[in-house]
Amino acid sequence: MGKIALVSGGARGIGRAAAEIFIEQGFKVIILDRDGEELNKTCKQIVGAVPFNYDVSDENSMKEISSRVDSEFGRLDCLINNAGIADFGPIEECDSKKWRTVMETNLDGVFYLSQSLIPQLKKTKGSIVNIASISGLRGSTLRVAYGTSKAAVIQLTKQQACELGEYGIRVNTVAPGPVKTKLSIAVHSPQIIKAYHDAIPLNRYGSEREIGEVIFFLSSPKASFVTGQTVAVDGGFEATGVGLPALRE
Repeated sequence: MGKIALVSGGARGIGRAAAEIFIEQGFKVIILDRDGEELNKTCKQIVGAVPFNYDVSDENSMKEISSRVDSEFGRLDCLINNAGIADFGPIEECDSKKWRTVMETNLDGVFYLSQSLIPQLKKTKGSIVNIASISGLRGSTLRVAYGTSKAAVIQLTKQQACELGEYGIRVNTVAPGPVKTKLSIAVHSPQIIKAYHDAIPLNRYGSEREIGEVIFFLSSPKASFVTGQTVAVDGGFEATGVGLPALRE
C-alpha cells in the first residue's frame, strides 16, 4: 500500500482542500469528520478518500481510530489535525460551556488524536501538521476562547516536535489568516471585508487551496529539516500588528 494521510475535519473547507492535494500526490487519504452526512458526500466525490466518522473531542474513540488505521492500512505517514470550531463573541459572554466546547475540539482533540496515532507515525517517521490560526499569534476581539485554543495548539506543536523528533517525526503548525470560504462570505459584511483587505498587505483573502498547499509542503520530504515551526499563511496580515477596528463596532 502507498502512503497514507489522515485529515481531521476534512469533510469541507481547508481540510477538504488538503485532502484533495494529498490524493493528487498519490496518497490514500482517511478523512475524519463528525458530520457523517457531509463526510460521506465528500468521500463519494473524492476518489481515494476513506470516511472515518468520529468526533476528535471524544477521547473514548481514539483507541478505535488507532486500531482501524493499523488494521485497515498498516501505516500512517501524515496526520493533519484540522478539525476545529469557532464561537466568537464578547469576553463577558464566554461562559464555561462555550469555553470548554471550543477547547475540547480545538486543543484536546489535537492532543488526543496525535497521541493515539504516534505508534503508526513512528513506523514511517511520519509528520504531523496542526492547524492553528493567526488568532493564535495575535490578539483580536471576540476570540477569547478560539484565539486561546489556537495559541495553545502552537505551543503543543513545539512540545510534540521536541519529544517526537528522536523518532524522526516532524511536527509543524499552519496558522491561516482570513480565508475565502462559504461561511466567511456569508457572515462578513462589506465593511469587514474591506477592513480585512486594507489590513492585509496582499489586499485579499486567501483560498482554501493556498492553505492546503502549505500543509502538504510541511508534510512532504521537501520540508525534511523543518519541525517545531509555525507558518502563518495570511497574506502578511500577522505582520501588520493590530486587530480590526471594524470587529469592535
